[in-house]
Amino acid sequence: FADLAERLGAREAFTEGRDEMGWLRHLYESGESQAASLGLDVPGFGGFWEAGILEFEIPEESRRFVRYAEFRADPLFNPLGTPSGLIEIYSRTIERMGYDGCPPHATWMPPEEWSGGYPLHVNSAHPYSRLHSQLNGTVLRADYAVADREPCMIHPDDAAARGIEDGDVVRVFNHRGQTLAGAIVTDATRPGVIRLNEGGWFDPVDASAEDALCAHGDANMLTRDVPTSRLANGNSGHSCLADVEKFTGDLPPVTVFEAPAEG
Repeated sequence: FADLAERLGAREAFTEGRDEMGWLRHLYESGESQAASLGLDVPGFGGFWEAGILEFEIPEESRRFVRYAEFRADPLFNPLGTPSGLIEIYSRTIERMGYDGCPPHATWMPPEEWSGGYPLHVNSAHPYSRLHSQLNGTVLRADYAVADREPCMIHPDDAAARGIEDGDVVRVFNHRGQTLAGAIVTDATRPGVIRLNEGGWFDPVDASAEDALCAHGDANMLTRDVPTSRLANGNSGHSCLADVEKFTGDLPPVTVFEAPAEG
């Protein structure tokens, strides 16, 4: 990005005169005063960089965290951020918005896709090894990738019915799209449910194809492109059905982590 800024004549403004190490030092040092205010004794940046890790004791009160503890102890002097300052079971604010699909109180609403069509529910959970898609292209992949692809957890009963064994490359598909993944056969997921974590990078075998196959394991190939509601407009994960089969074709390589050639 600094090189792009330079082409626009704005490198100095963009980088503020710092290179990569300069920014790391600046960000670390900007947090030192905050650490001191919390009673944390942290080394200088040089010591931290040499050690490669920063460890500190967790306060006992943090181990026994209670959400809204101050409000619970004294709701009058520690109101919540709601219009009433209280826990609102029914929101007059949301009621006045009049949004379809977003009632002013907790309501069970039938999912738009939860039965029929495809036999398996897709759980696109948040992976423990990265922040959404960030860090997907790092050495951390060695700890969880299966056959160089995103792992797809499947129950032994569902795997046996499809001739799938642990470590097989599988094709996960529905009417929206298809992606390859590496099978993990485990009873950690229930029958009728597969887990394909969100955040896997998109790696189309043929980007021009209408039914492009992702070689890597992007769960977005399967999910609906709709918000959670008109109010929240969040990501609607865990909201689709699919099927899985053992992949028997010519196995395409995963290329999404290869840097483009210069020139």
